[in-house]
Amino acid sequence: MTSSVLTVNGKTENYILDTTPGSQVSLICAVQNHTREEELLWYREEGRVDLKSGNKINSSSVCVSSISENDNGISFTCRLGRDPSVSISVALNVIFPPLLSGNDFQTVEEGSNVKLVCSVKANPQAQMMWYKNSSLLDLEKSHHQIQQTSESFQLSITKVEKSDNGTYSCTAKSSLQTESLDFHLIVKDKTVSVPAEPIIAACVVIFLTLCFGLIARRKKIMELCMKDKDPHRETAL
Repeated sequence: MTSSVLTVNGKTENYILDTTPGSQVSLICAVQNHTREEELLWYREEGRVDLKSGNKINSSSVCVSSISENDNGISFTCRLGRDPSVSISVALNVIFPPLLSGNDFQTVEEGSNVKLVCSVKANPQAQMMWYKNSSLLDLEKSHHQIQQTSESFQLSITKVEKSDNGTYSCTAKSSLQTESLDFHLIVKDKTVSVPAEPIIAACVVIFLTLCFGLIARRKKIMELCMKDKDPHRETAL
């Protein structure tokens, strides 16, 4: 007996479907070489897709609408109900220009450390660069370091100096277009901190001095009062 074969949009093998954000795609799965009615099942990644009763036998379709950047890489799989090993998958390749985001305004003290984190999403992948005040950043400075992952492009500055003050631009260049996001870094004077221990010690000394002063004054007043109450004191006639 000839084995049943599944197709999606006429293709007999797994494939990648190019699309763009905001668009809509229809995926039609059909059974070839079937000798009886076959139930079809659709999956989005590992989750089962709910299908209407009239959209399951021999041919079944799903509509993917309002496609976004987050749908990039998502796969849809059509399986034969009685034999899940018979299947065909379609992966979405959502093409979009670079999308950048991050904390674009930071104020730090001189001598501290700071990180400018530029979050990036792009397909195809973008070439990333940092600029300072519209000039390509000089990475020869030992306190400048760059770290890049699939989702971020980070500039770390250790022991910030006054000369680090300025506008830093995270720039992403892809085959579609170039995007930039500005990060404004303000370096303020280092706060001079006064040690707490000497202040506390001085306060204790002042407090004790006041206490001793009050005690001595009270003692003197009491002595004067005692003299006024002395019965042997001569009284003027």
